[in-house]
Amino acid sequence: MNGHRPILLVEDDEVDIMTLRRAIDDLNVANALEVTLNGEEALRYLGNPDSAKPCIILLDINMPRMNGIEFLKHRSGDPALTSIPVVVLTSSREEQDVVQSYSLGVAGYMIKPVDYKQFVETVRVIDLYWTLSQFPAGGK
Repeated sequence: MNGHRPILLVEDDEVDIMTLRRAIDDLNVANALEVTLNGEEALRYLGNPDSAKPCIILLDINMPRMNGIEFLKHRSGDPALTSIPVVVLTSSREEQDVVQSYSLGVAGYMIKPVDYKQFVETVRVIDLYWTLSQFPAGGK
């Protein structure tokens, strides 16, 4: 992604958090991983001037207190937050969740694979996409 800014993971499942940490380590992603357990915590993190602005937000949909869709609705009203790309990384295959997520400005919607190797490949795709998107047009 880019090694200077953290990745913000908004996820309430401890197993998924550990799996993502392991995948990031296995892929040698240099970015630190900051974790919040729901949308409310993510908004507090993002609103804290002492928190580093993340290069990307990986967002689960199904969480307590404030779910991913509610987070995206809050985010859409804040220009400082809409500049941070969001990729939904969730187990939800609900068409309504996909449609709402894209209508609220997410850059991607990916289903969490159950198999670890597939999970690593999903993280690799996210990393590659954001690494390539950092290069200016024409390679300059």
